[in-house]
Amino acid sequence: MKKCLVFCLMLVALSLGAQVFMDGEKLTFNVKYGIINAAEATLEARTSVYQGVPVWHLSTNAKTHKFFDKIFKVRDRVESWWGKSNLLPYKFAKNLQEGNYRQHRVHIYDHSRGKTTYQRWAYKDNMFNNLEMDMPRDSQDILSAFYYVRNQDLKIGEDIFVNITADGRNMPTKVVVHRKEKVATIFGDVECLVIEPKLAGEAIFKQTGNIYIWLTNDDYKIPVKLESKISFGSFTASLVSAQQVPLKLK
Repeated sequence: MKKCLVFCLMLVALSLGAQVFMDGEKLTFNVKYGIINAAEATLEARTSVYQGVPVWHLSTNAKTHKFFDKIFKVRDRVESWWGKSNLLPYKFAKNLQEGNYRQHRVHIYDHSRGKTTYQRWAYKDNMFNNLEMDMPRDSQDILSAFYYVRNQDLKIGEDIFVNITADGRNMPTKVVVHRKEKVATIFGDVECLVIEPKLAGEAIFKQTGNIYIWLTNDDYKIPVKLESKISFGSFTASLVSAQQVPLKLK
């Protein structure tokens, strides 16, 4: 009986250790286009339920400031319902408004069957076009893949591999852990790991360069900085506010 109790306590400790973010974590980033403060973006993780299953409701919102709307208006929201027990997504939704471009897409995942239902909104017809497709059983979506990587033991020179199923495609993805680098952050000067996701084949969005992400080099792997080139230029996102995180603000 005692051995069973000790074993159960060990399992609980391991499961708690595997979760590197706190319920209600909200990270806010200032997004610069060149030297211009162009937008604000947030990342949130909250406890929720999806069809009776305990999940993390992951979400990200990006919104350009009013003055920048006249140049290029962005109103993006991406959501994922990510299983707490298996760390696999059940549903993924994307609503994008970028300039004159609109996109609304949904994936419903059935990991037991290795299938996903891909729903693409047709604005002219005012309806979803549905397609069932095969996928690897361990697939993540675009957003859950990032939190999955945060849950890994990252080491310089050791790549992380994850399959992303989104936008009607299966995309084998390699995450390269490049180096350690000290960065000035809202937590003070913090040692970070610089990682770079590389998608095999065509990227989710048209990219003209690499994407680099700075994660705190600790158990929490909080993203504090991101640099990327996109179709209309380059941008940098820096963490300016953090709620429900274990690190103290300076």
